Amino acid sequence: QIREGKTPRRPALKKTSHTQKDPVGVYCRIRPLGATDEECCIEMISSTTIQLHAPDGIKANRNGEYKETQYSFKKVFGIQTSQIELFEDVAKPLVDDLIHCKNGLLFTYGVTGSGKTFTMTGSPGEGGLLPRSLDMLFNSIGPLQAKRFVFRTDDKNGMEIQGQVDALLERQKRESNQQSTVPKTPQKPDPEFADMISPEEACKCEGVDEDSCYSVFVSYIEIYNNYIYDLLEEAPIDPIRHKRPGGDTPLRIPELIPPQSKILREDQNHNMYVSGCTEVEVKSTEEAFQVFWRGQKKRRIADTQLNRESSRSHSVFIVKLAQAPLDADGDHILQDKNQVTVSQLCLVDLAGSERTSRTKAEGSRLREAGNINQSLMTLRTCIEVLRENQMCGTNRMVPYRDSKVTHLFKNYFDGEGKVRMVVCVNPKADDYEETMLVMRFAELTQEVEVARPVDRPICSLAAGRRHRNQAFRDELSRRQEERPGGPNNTDCPGDGSVLNQLLDSLPALPACELVDPTDEQILPRLIEVLERRHRIRQMITEQYTRTANTLKSMLQEFDGHLMAKENFIHEQWGKLGEKDKIMFNQKNEMDRLEKKSKMLEYKIDILQKTTNIYEGDKRSLQQELESREQRLQRELSERKRMEARMQGMVSDTKHQWEKECARRVNAKQLEMQNKLWVKDEKLKQLKAIVSESNNKPQRASRETDQPRAPEKRSRSPLPTTGTPIRLHHRRSHSAGGERWVDHKPLSNLDLDTVMQPIIPNAIKVSAASEKALSKCHKYVLTHQELASDGEIQTKLIKGDVFRTRGGGQAVQFTDIETLRQECPTASSRKRSSDDGPGQHDGNQMDWNDRENRVSCPSLIHLGWSKTAIRVL
Repeated sequence: QIREGKTPRRPALKKTSHTQKDPVGVYCRIRPLGATDEECCIEMISSTTIQLHAPDGIKANRNGEYKETQYSFKKVFGIQTSQIELFEDVAKPLVDDLIHCKNGLLFTYGVTGSGKTFTMTGSPGEGGLLPRSLDMLFNSIGPLQAKRFVFRTDDKNGMEIQGQVDALLERQKRESNQQSTVPKTPQKPDPEFADMISPEEACKCEGVDEDSCYSVFVSYIEIYNNYIYDLLEEAPIDPIRHKRPGGDTPLRIPELIPPQSKILREDQNHNMYVSGCTEVEVKSTEEAFQVFWRGQKKRRIADTQLNRESSRSHSVFIVKLAQAPLDADGDHILQDKNQVTVSQLCLVDLAGSERTSRTKAEGSRLREAGNINQSLMTLRTCIEVLRENQMCGTNRMVPYRDSKVTHLFKNYFDGEGKVRMVVCVNPKADDYEETMLVMRFAELTQEVEVARPVDRPICSLAAGRRHRNQAFRDELSRRQEERPGGPNNTDCPGDGSVLNQLLDSLPALPACELVDPTDEQILPRLIEVLERRHRIRQMITEQYTRTANTLKSMLQEFDGHLMAKENFIHEQWGKLGEKDKIMFNQKNEMDRLEKKSKMLEYKIDILQKTTNIYEGDKRSLQQELESREQRLQRELSERKRMEARMQGMVSDTKHQWEKECARRVNAKQLEMQNKLWVKDEKLKQLKAIVSESNNKPQRASRETDQPRAPEKRSRSPLPTTGTPIRLHHRRSHSAGGERWVDHKPLSNLDLDTVMQPIIPNAIKVSAASEKALSKCHKYVLTHQELASDGEIQTKLIKGDVFRTRGGGQAVQFTDIETLRQECPTASSRKRSSDDGPGQHDGNQMDWNDRENRVSCPSLIHLGWSKTAIRVL
């Protein structure tokens, strides 16, 4: 008869808001340096805090100081820490929870070569967490284990219970066929794992339920390149490649089929498990560790630049403990599937994160490193999302499915059991950057809280059933041994003295000798004596039955009183447990607050240091700002003084030029007045001559004495002649032997007058250019504008060309010559003086050209790239 028993789960309790939570326990273990002369970057400050020192070449801030960062853990184990000390603090509580029907997850994390495998497995004489956990488990439940094959695993992450007869038949079948996959306990331990744990270091769990039967199952898997492989699976032989070609004779060297990857499935309680994984029932520590070592030899390792035996996969060793209570008599397992409990402990050795630039990995090693780093990054992402959801109240989806590692253990982070992590670090300076990333991840993981697993319900049967049954069997064996004839003599219920007393109390048989079977005297007497003896025996039997019933009732009453006392004691223990839980919660709360206080003090110290740095930067910046402001003020004052000096110079220069202009204007006025006076005198003389000549009769002489100036100055054709008059050009007053630049804009109009200004050896341009100015010494600009009388007048603006200090050409204007056309007969063109030459005949239409010259100093600067005109 087979009964199925599933692990009882209570998912509803995990989802309640009143579920108590505990933070993930993160521990740190520091590996000793490989050489004494190596540079160390880690310092253990206290039992819970370490400090990282940046090695040479890595600076922290702009002041050039070395970075020093502190990280806190639940506990820090230094280089002198032994394996037993690490086990006592980290793994022993998880084994205790495993025996008390609670799950646990323990994994090691760190960079390549930090001592993760040594911490998990250990070495001969220094067993790691895994062998010590197995040893503690079997030391605690050794005499309480069920016989082999009483518990059986199914294919759906559950347990089946079969009776003693079925288990016996299966054991006989396995032994007879010699096909059992369960290895026997070796008589001589394998030297590879012998002497891992010394007898004085053996541990045992207290408070084991003796009224239950236990059975241990182990499985070993590895996650390689994000694929799951069973390390305990026996690789089958390829039936095709195992045969010779053309015949059925097998080869000497069999060819094994490559292992197939396994898949993850979810059972009816929403727990993840590896489908088709081999689970081996073990009965001792040596047998369990032998199974582990058999799978360890199949694990993938490789030689890299950083580690001679670097793990290239994540290994998961699962210890599953099935337990069920005994029946009321304490002889057999209770055939109730609701009372069967399965708990498991997962021991995970994560592969180390590494940088390919340091390991010089290529090909398959490079692909393995990429998959390892990707799975560890997914684990970090899941931790970050969990922390954000718990601290910020968000409901983001945790990406468990992105990696097989996180997908397999998602139930633990959702509250299926305790989670603990051992961070292994190598203090050498070459691993500083990788170690800092590991420290940040560990600090982040400590802030994630996992729901506390609930206790399973207590069986309703009375406690101590196995002990009372064993005591009854021992007492029965003792009494059977004390009976005459040994334990096989069942006729005499008591010892010799009791039997003799019983025989003495019976009537004695008469002395007689039967000769004839029909003797009527001896036979009736013998029958009477036998009847009396039979009645006495019946009376003794009845008395014995009454005494036995009385004793049985007394025993039942005693059992009732004992049960009541045990119930009372159990209630008191329950209350004491509640008090202990309250005290434990308060202690945890105090520890949490103390840790929080230390963390806040640490943050305050960091903020204080940061504030001091910022204040120093602020003071330096303020000093720099003040110096710059002072320099700016000096520059502003210097500029103001310069502006004041320049304004004074400009005003002085302007005043000088004004005086010079006034002086020149006065001189020019005096010169013009002198010229006008001379002209007036000449006109008076000419008038006198003309008046005298008019009185003479010679006309020819009068005509010869006519002034010829108007004919020279006029450029207009005479109206009385019909032939054209040849145009005459007048020479400019300033034209000498120098070379001139004749600047005539294209907008000027051709007046076609008789007299036009012409400058010999001049370069004629329509726009001022530096090239033309560099070849000449003089400059003249022809400018046309409309006069007040409506006629166009021409101005010749003249100047001197000289070279500037910057390499360009500049023009300083010195003279303005004005040319305009006038009609002598017009009233607006006549002189106001009565003595002027305006007393001619009104019919004469003679035009005269007049010029005015005014000295006006001006300056034009022409640079190399552009022309700039500035009038001073």
